[in-house]
Amino acid sequence: MKFLFLACLICSTHLKAADIVVYGGVPCGIAASIVAAREGAKVVLIEPTKHVGGLSTSGINTAESEHMLKWTIGGFAGEFYRRLGAHYQTGGPEYFFESSIAEKIYLDMLREAGVEVRFGASVVKVAKEGARITAITLTDGSQLQAKVFIDASYEGDLMARAGVKYTVGRESKSEFGEEAAGIRFDKTPRKAGTVDDSGKLLPGISAWAKELHEGDAHRAPMNYNFRLTVAKDPKLQVPIPAPQHYDAKRYALLASWFRDQAQQGKPVKLADIIDLYGRRNGKFELNNKQSAIYSLGHFGGQFDWPDASYEERAGIYQDHMDYTLGLLHFLATDAAVPVKVQEEMKSLGLHKNEFTDNGNLPYQLYVREARRMRGEFVVRQQDVQEERRKSDSIGMSSHFIDCHHVQRVALNDDEFVNEGRIWRMGYAYQIPYRALTPNAAECTNLLVPGAASYTHVAFCTLRLESVWMITGHAAGIAAALAVKDNVTVQKVPLAPLQDKLRAQKQVVDFIPGLPEKCEHLNGPPEF
Repeated sequence: MKFLFLACLICSTHLKAADIVVYGGVPCGIAASIVAAREGAKVVLIEPTKHVGGLSTSGINTAESEHMLKWTIGGFAGEFYRRLGAHYQTGGPEYFFESSIAEKIYLDMLREAGVEVRFGASVVKVAKEGARITAITLTDGSQLQAKVFIDASYEGDLMARAGVKYTVGRESKSEFGEEAAGIRFDKTPRKAGTVDDSGKLLPGISAWAKELHEGDAHRAPMNYNFRLTVAKDPKLQVPIPAPQHYDAKRYALLASWFRDQAQQGKPVKLADIIDLYGRRNGKFELNNKQSAIYSLGHFGGQFDWPDASYEERAGIYQDHMDYTLGLLHFLATDAAVPVKVQEEMKSLGLHKNEFTDNGNLPYQLYVREARRMRGEFVVRQQDVQEERRKSDSIGMSSHFIDCHHVQRVALNDDEFVNEGRIWRMGYAYQIPYRALTPNAAECTNLLVPGAASYTHVAFCTLRLESVWMITGHAAGIAAALAVKDNVTVQKVPLAPLQDKLRAQKQVVDFIPGLPEKCEHLNGPPEF
């Protein structure tokens, strides 16, 4: 039955019409597609890769509930986590899971709702009449018409091709008056050689600190990395492959740091370089370690991704993969690495039961942030921390303002500093519907719940799959109402939208007596 379902999803090249076309089979797009289909709309979901689920099925095996208020997770998101709980027989929602299980549940839910999924094609052209999208063309040559379109993708590719205004990178402090905006230098310099013998900056260092100014705008978003799933048990392992292109010089900064630590007599362990999170069934999730001298985050490698062509992104993707596998190879084999660290690295292997059709490597790069729409309302730091109540609320978030570093910059030949990190207390706040809608003069039948209208600082509270399912849920219902009432997305009646969301257990309102401040909770449990 599953193979029959997948077979019918193969793209065709003829013109196809639907009520709603959703671009991006990430959790946000899955939520939008399913809830719209449940409202009776004919929905087509487009996923450029071969797998739905985005990072939830590509290595990020948490709802990030450890840094948010669980009571804000409702609607479709709550349903998904309850389905995970039913699978694991936990008696309630489950917020830590496995990629393969998450993908199975998403596929089951899409099939149950009758959503048509098209794999393996990306949007290349958007046709419009005035401010209305009439059709989109995909890379496989097929065309799709719809009454309403939803761009749920990480990059906002449909939005950009539709001529909707957007921004990339980080605003200055002065643009929106945000205290955490702009270029941000870490306070503590790090000791390590930053230049080679010719005085050229080492790989992984983007610039000299003197060339940048605190609080200024900057073109780049936070760094990207892969979230590998590994095993410690040899019976569950396959070897971690060497990169296609390996150059030990890429890790010269890390080698310099290892030498410095050895000279100071300071012991080093693998956990000083990479975060390793325990998950279920002998699986461990590798992540970028914020406090490390060097980690899985490819600082500087993400600069051009948001506006890059698909061909250019393929090159950036491969560069990230080479960087990642090269780092693991370096840690396991290079003479500059302490023996203890080499042994720890060699003890790990890719988990043999994940990503089995992709060499046991994750399907997607962790694009934490790319384009961000400039819509009817721009959510700022003030809106997620202070001015947190909105009359057009369609859901809530409460995650910390969490931005990974953007780049390393050299202070001198022997010191560098990381730049871009933000970590601020999370508060429950209402997400305004206007943050999902473009300005009407630009487009009247497009909703953007993924690359939504947020500043960089505020976006750090939105960029979680659990929260994106919340905005996706709202976009799906709003799109169905726009189709039913034959109105623009900007004119969707707010009261019926909010009432329907509430009826579907979406958390639209503050709940008296429940905490609004998200204290820093403990990390994920070990399984």
